[in-house]
Amino acid sequence: MVSSNNALDRFRISPLIKVTLLSFYGALLLPLPFLAQAADAPVRPSVLVVLALLGAVFLGAGLSEQVHTSDEGIAMVSPLPWRGWFLPWSDIKALKPRSTGQNGTVYYFITEAADRAYLLPMRVVGFARLVRTVEAKTGIDTQDVTPLAQPWMYLFLLVMTVFLLLMDAWTIWTATQS
Repeated sequence: MVSSNNALDRFRISPLIKVTLLSFYGALLLPLPFLAQAADAPVRPSVLVVLALLGAVFLGAGLSEQVHTSDEGIAMVSPLPWRGWFLPWSDIKALKPRSTGQNGTVYYFITEAADRAYLLPMRVVGFARLVRTVEAKTGIDTQDVTPLAQPWMYLFLLVMTVFLLLMDAWTIWTATQS
């Protein structure tokens, strides 16, 4: 992993993205236990609460990932042990773009061995600085590398989530009145 004595930079996932995705998750699942109770569903509301909390823990862990750069390489550090990786700068041979299903573009680090592709983390604060670091350390032209989503997209989703939470409040109130 990246040693602390030669760390160049640390990049965290954007707080706007964290708040938006955690709020959206909560808004989607909040009314379920109340609806299960009101509908006398075969799944107990307490089971739904436990599963939702477990999911929130995993989502929060995923949103706590960080990218560390050093003189040695780049690392994606995650509290989920199966998600992290480290890649020495000397092993990176290219950044390969791939289209997403939503008409965006993501980039993968390609190594000499080409045994695995490493996703360039794109939802971090300081993405432009991260890309400049990658270019400086690898010599790969990153002029065309842009973030996958713009901040306004997450802001829009956050506003829609607030409306969804208002609907949740109405749904919960209605479910508890029967």
